[in-house]
Amino acid sequence: MEESAFHRVVERSQSLVNKILNNIPEAHKFCVSSKSLTLHPSSESKKLQYMESSLGIPRAPTLKGLSAEFTLEMCLNRISEGLQMYQDLLGALCDRVSTPKKLEELQDDIRDLLVQITQMYELGQFEARVRYEGSGLASRLTGDFEVQVAAHLSLVQLQDFAQDIFRSLRNMAQTKPGLSG
Repeated sequence: MEESAFHRVVERSQSLVNKILNNIPEAHKFCVSSKSLTLHPSSESKKLQYMESSLGIPRAPTLKGLSAEFTLEMCLNRISEGLQMYQDLLGALCDRVSTPKKLEELQDDIRDLLVQITQMYELGQFEARVRYEGSGLASRLTGDFEVQVAAHLSLVQLQDFAQDIFRSLRNMAQTKPGLSG
């Protein structure tokens, strides 16, 4: 694997993750009008666990530091799966929120990040690629309240996942990629 090309892709990916993280608050503001649903939850997460479960909002895959047990290929698979999941969730929400523009912009950024992840697959000459099957969320968004809660939970979780991706990318930048595949 050509290290300098890999590191350039990692840097572009980090830039996109930062863009996603910076755009989440704006998207939240446009999509979630309830004042009780903020991006800085305190005790609200316990109260929303039932809604998360009943709406069937999936959790992103767990990311870890690169090691012999958690290889670069595994990390890229989990990042790819999580990004595909958030594209699906945001797509379902775009059809239901009154102002979808900011969610569509996030979807575009996620798509661009997926392109970078695909380039890392190619540079690493990895074979297995994950295909996300879909959440079916759209069928469970029966009213405005459900849409608001689903948008809120999806954006909060995307924010957490994007922070995990950034840490993973930083770890990749510090690790010799050829030793981690």
